[in-house]
Amino acid sequence: MAGVALATASGVAVAVQSRINGELGVRLADGIAAAVVSFGLGLLVLLVLVSATTSGRRGVAALRTALATGALRPWHCLGGVCGAFLVAAQGLTIGTLGVAIFTVAVVAGQTGSSLLVDRAGIGPTGRQPVTAPRLAGAALTVLAVLLAVGDRLADPGALALAVLPLLAGVGIAWQQAVNGRVRAASASTMTATAVNFTVGTVALLLTFAVEVAVRGWPTGRFPTEPWLYLGGPLGIAFIAVAAALVGLTGVLLLGLATIAGQIVGAVALDLVLPTAASQPGPTTLMGAALTLVAVLVAALAPVRRSGSTPGPTRR
Repeated sequence: MAGVALATASGVAVAVQSRINGELGVRLADGIAAAVVSFGLGLLVLLVLVSATTSGRRGVAALRTALATGALRPWHCLGGVCGAFLVAAQGLTIGTLGVAIFTVAVVAGQTGSSLLVDRAGIGPTGRQPVTAPRLAGAALTVLAVLLAVGDRLADPGALALAVLPLLAGVGIAWQQAVNGRVRAASASTMTATAVNFTVGTVALLLTFAVEVAVRGWPTGRFPTEPWLYLGGPLGIAFIAVAAALVGLTGVLLLGLATIAGQIVGAVALDLVLPTAASQPGPTTLMGAALTLVAVLVAALAPVRRSGSTPGPTRR
């Protein structure tokens, strides 16, 4: 129960991170640049922690051994690419969509993808069957997205933007699964988180370089408010909690808990601290409420495995 509560709190942190990175993207006039700043600052913090702690250094050594022996495949270390896409989507879309609609779209992608990831046994808990409650929960989340963006159906631009967080949600489930494997192989949550941020930062830097070559340098300026640079540390907390808990809860249950936190945090932010783009109307609130119902429905499914927990992956 404590793990579920911790995962829920990390979901609230994701909602706050979304608002921060969205605002940073507006200030810099470039969502990719905001993602680079967020991920880059998080990586700097992690590099200091890993190099300064015994557990961090041991985790890096264990990770190298796992990769050399084939206990861990190189593609297991690529979860950071999905994290980078999520942060980039925050900077690119929240200024237009608002946190609530962004989060509902992420939830839809994450719930459906969690079903497939658990069924495939990608995470450290092994394969888990697709059950009727889980399918019902996934279907309800799709309805929730349609309801939340219902007042924008006449705006193709807004609907196109909503596809980005939807795809980011799909990637989150896979990211949590493979980060859990890295954590298990290295026996270090800090090391798994550092790998995630390293890969994500590299992916974002390459994307930003292409963007600058095509569109030129961003026209915005770095803001002076310190809180706009806290997206990276909040991301560290979320990734670390997910990597530590996914081996105990499975991808779906972890996702459900974080989803609940994201929904509550996103709606609270848009209501208490509204912006020009984030003033949720009745349909958005109903969509958020339906998403919580979907989470509860999917949570009714008993956790059982259709196969044994996967052992070390051999070459």
